[in-house]
Amino acid sequence: MPRRVVITGIGAISPNGLGRENFWRATREGVSGIRRITRFDPSTHVVQVAGEVVDFDEHCWVQPKDRPHVSRAVPLALAAVQEALGDAGIESKSMTRDQLRGVGVIVGSGGGSQEFTEEQYRLYYTGHQKQCSVYTIPTGTIGTLASEVSMRFGFRGMSHIVSTGCTSSTDAIGYAYRNIQAGVIDAMVTGGVDAPIAPLILRGFILMRILTASWNAEPERASRPFSRDRDGFVLGEGAWFFVLEERERALARGAHIYGEIAGYASTCEAYHRVRLEECGEEPARTILMALEEAGVPPHAVQYINYHGTATELNDRIETRAIKLAMDGHAYKVAGSSVKSLIGHPQGACGAAGIAATLLAMRDGVAPGTKNVEEPDPECDLDYIAEGARKMDIEYAVANCIAFGSKNSAIILRRGE
Repeated sequence: MPRRVVITGIGAISPNGLGRENFWRATREGVSGIRRITRFDPSTHVVQVAGEVVDFDEHCWVQPKDRPHVSRAVPLALAAVQEALGDAGIESKSMTRDQLRGVGVIVGSGGGSQEFTEEQYRLYYTGHQKQCSVYTIPTGTIGTLASEVSMRFGFRGMSHIVSTGCTSSTDAIGYAYRNIQAGVIDAMVTGGVDAPIAPLILRGFILMRILTASWNAEPERASRPFSRDRDGFVLGEGAWFFVLEERERALARGAHIYGEIAGYASTCEAYHRVRLEECGEEPARTILMALEEAGVPPHAVQYINYHGTATELNDRIETRAIKLAMDGHAYKVAGSSVKSLIGHPQGACGAAGIAATLLAMRDGVAPGTKNVEEPDPECDLDYIAEGARKMDIEYAVANCIAFGSKNSAIILRRGE
């Protein structure tokens, strides 16, 4: 029998709150973290807002002398991992070498250290070559991001990166789940981080015409999943991490269990670099495969954490996919998009949604979707548009869709 896998720790560094409980309080209360960009002057860009993490002291996590040699993603990830470990009651400094060998790290990130690489090019081409980092190559290599986590906490199990676009952290959590399920390892630190708020990266997204440029004067209204007047997503950043353990191990040490990963699936439409296939069949099949593994019928699901980017195409087709997967239950199951409050943190978005879902299960309150102001006839499901709703959630679907035709879904079961 496959082993059961539970979540015993959560850490969050989010645009709308530093720390798990601050993130959850803001998400539950509908407090947006979307604001005018402060990391650089955005006035020359048509898009000037983002889901930016502010009031975060990077030097608490990376020494000032080391900060020029790592990406912003590193301190964000380290802070979230530290909180998740503390929440799970795990202190790596007190662990033996053999115990450290029993903990692996799988990080999901879409862009990894792209903003660091952009800065190295800026220094080079503006005549500041001597300021370029001696670690330009290793830090710019995406796999090093997982190594930074492993080195900080001393974990000697596998140390891997999963980079599958917007599904990166969902897939990272799924792969961590698979390794524990199969008996390869007993505990994993996993989740997602991305830090794409930099001038050239922003310009690249603008060129694709997938960011909203309509709300520079009202940032909190910019991310509008499922609203008829939506016209693009808001770029975001942040880190959300978890401790996953084999269930019997967690019970034996008396750990608090937020929930259980009951199923995971991933598919590819093999259709287009950025567009979704209109029919919605593959994201629907992904959800059905994950439900089948979990042994859960669609009608048993109480909540869906939507990918919900606020692009016209994504929201419409994701709605269609839910109707296909849930059949007649689609109109009875509630769901929401946390991106309405934090923007789209790229490869970290799945982890953000899973964190919100686990905390919703814990407290019996599902977060709402902000800014659904104009009903869209093609987005006609229950997106909890009126704000947070009291709800008993035993089973939830956390859905993700990515560039390159990728789809991933995780089924969560409430902790016992």
